[in-house]
Amino acid sequence: MAFIKTLIRLIVLAVVLYFAFINNDLAVFSLWPFDIEVTVSLSVAIVFFVLFGFIWGKFDSWFAYSPVRSSLRQQKKQNKKLTKEQQKLTKEVEGLQGDISEMKEKEAARPKPPLKQRILAWFKRKKD
Repeated sequence: MAFIKTLIRLIVLAVVLYFAFINNDLAVFSLWPFDIEVTVSLSVAIVFFVLFGFIWGKFDSWFAYSPVRSSLRQQKKQNKKLTKEQQKLTKEVEGLQGDISEMKEKEAARPKPPLKQRILAWFKRKKD
């Protein structure tokens, strides 16, 4: 995508420069409130105004996206916070899984009652 943008910008720049350098006449610009007149080549004025418009557009888009950049910074902070919490919980889960495996090993090591006692245990009444 960046390549296409750069290609389009270069083509537009070539067209503007070609147009500007074909028009070599002098132009008079008067700065209204100050009663000043400036005479410059039309090609210089065209290049200046195109460059001014490009820079103005860059600043405008930069200011327009400031809320987006702000929310991205907040999301990055929250993401770091949640990542730390996830790592803490992962360690806790690993510890609990270790405890479960130890309990299973202890249960497996404990001797099991014979089948007859297990069947009798099903039919015994439990004391309240």
